[in-house]
Amino acid sequence: MAHQITQLITDLGHDLDMLQFFDDHLPTAQMNRNSQGRDQPFIHIQRCSRGLTLIELMMAIAIIGILAAVAISQYSNYRERVRVNQAKTDIAVISGKIGHYFLDARDYPATLAAVAGNAIDPWGKPYVYVNLTGINGHGKARKDRKLNPLNSDYDLYSLGKDGVTKPQITNRDSLDDVLRANDGAFIDLASKF
Repeated sequence: MAHQITQLITDLGHDLDMLQFFDDHLPTAQMNRNSQGRDQPFIHIQRCSRGLTLIELMMAIAIIGILAAVAISQYSNYRERVRVNQAKTDIAVISGKIGHYFLDARDYPATLAAVAGNAIDPWGKPYVYVNLTGINGHGKARKDRKLNPLNSDYDLYSLGKDGVTKPQITNRDSLDDVLRANDGAFIDLASKF
């Protein structure tokens, strides 16, 4: 019995604490007399007068700016990887078309237009094709760092992001080129060759 009375008093104290909490934090209804002399209830809302300080606002803007800069940089890198992958796919497809042409004609096409039309890379520039089996073909061949030709049949490459290239692929202007090398066994960025 004593335990039940203690529990009842504890519950009652808890309920009184809850009432005090609601009394402190909830709007209170009071009666007010209007101009006709009637009582009208109105609600008085207690508000916290806490707002953001200038320092807190500046910190929030700085954090948002940093996050935006990181996100834009990552998105730009992602878009560039997608363009490189698209160029690799295009070069593989065009190489397949050139291979079919060779099987039919027993010679490589004189120009890329014969097999791929007006093929444009993801950066908006035309793909470069050089038939190395023709007259003066080897003089125009792309070369590795030891000045060895990359291919024995034909060169096919994209000028890359900067749109500038040099015959030797280790040159800084050529590192972003997407190219075909080792007679088609390698298709990727020149910087990875």
